[in-house]
Amino acid sequence: MEKMLAACRDANRRPPTERLAFARSLGMSNTTFRRRYPDLVEEIAAHRTTSNDEAVREPSAQDTLIARNAKLRRRNRELTAALALAAVQIQYVTLENTRLLEALEAQEGVTQLSSRPRLR
Repeated sequence: MEKMLAACRDANRRPPTERLAFARSLGMSNTTFRRRYPDLVEEIAAHRTTSNDEAVREPSAQDTLIARNAKLRRRNRELTAALALAAVQIQYVTLENTRLLEALEAQEGVTQLSSRPRLR
């Protein structure tokens, strides 16, 4: 149980949320654990309501910056992928436009100005 409480402090989690995991590590269901060991359940609950040192602490400024940085990196990857997809679509539309213009000119019998000989 001491390991579980230390792990909760290190991971910044409240002990009662770990009671089920602790019961399972002993090979019991949560209900069986509560019925057989009410004193341990009370001790775990007491750790939840103890001083602020053992309570869940607010994230530090550094933790907040790290989380924001990770979020910005994810968003940057998403936007980079979307930009690459947009560039490919623009290339496709440009090629399709060129092909359609050539087909239209061939159907209408239009000649290119650059291919005609110049009169002097």
